[in-house]
Amino acid sequence: MSDPKTQGTLYLIPIPIAEGALHTLSAEISTVTTQVTHYIVENVRTARRFLRSLHPTIVIDDLFFSEIDKHNGPDVATLRKWLKDGHKVGLLSEAGCPGIADPGADLVAIAHSMNAKVVPLVGPNSLILALMASGLNGQSFSFCGYLPVKEPMRSARIKQLEALSIKENQTQLFIETPYRNENMVADLLKNCLPKTRICIAQNISAPDASIITKSAAEWAKAIPVLGKVPAVFLMLG
Repeated sequence: MSDPKTQGTLYLIPIPIAEGALHTLSAEISTVTTQVTHYIVENVRTARRFLRSLHPTIVIDDLFFSEIDKHNGPDVATLRKWLKDGHKVGLLSEAGCPGIADPGADLVAIAHSMNAKVVPLVGPNSLILALMASGLNGQSFSFCGYLPVKEPMRSARIKQLEALSIKENQTQLFIETPYRNENMVADLLKNCLPKTRICIAQNISAPDASIITKSAAEWAKAIPVLGKVPAVFLMLG
């Protein structure tokens, strides 16, 4: 239960994965963002644009923003003060759900340490949506984040995850920086067994979304050109 001395609330507010896909958000997000005045964000410009898209008449200058520094991380002192002062604080990532594959988890942990109320709101998550549409095992799965960039660590990690997938019948999910999408596909096909199933999910929830699952052998017959579009990769040996 929340400590009565701490009146602040941290709302975890999802942002559409695809540009302008407001239809993927719950109605509660629209309601909450009319009440929240303090925001911890990955990018102030993105956050402002998102809030204006939800509420065209919103007065942005009445809101307070604290941007997460790419090198030094979030301003923890500011979050602590806002929660201690009893504010409703919104946490916004660049896309998808805060706390999943972004710096938000550390801020949520701080809120818990202060006995503040933490409220996750319903919205799109590319990992879960990709898993749902992959046809791979949704009973046992693991998100591995980014794989090593350099060799031989990268190939070793792919083979390790494939072996684990085979042993546990567990779907492995990972992501890559969009400009390295092509390298990821090449490395998967180089290291995976022919029968291993690989799903490539891109631009989820957009009109041109692509979610395709094939064996490594099938992918090798027609290697896809993914471009610099955000992707989720899934593997099941």
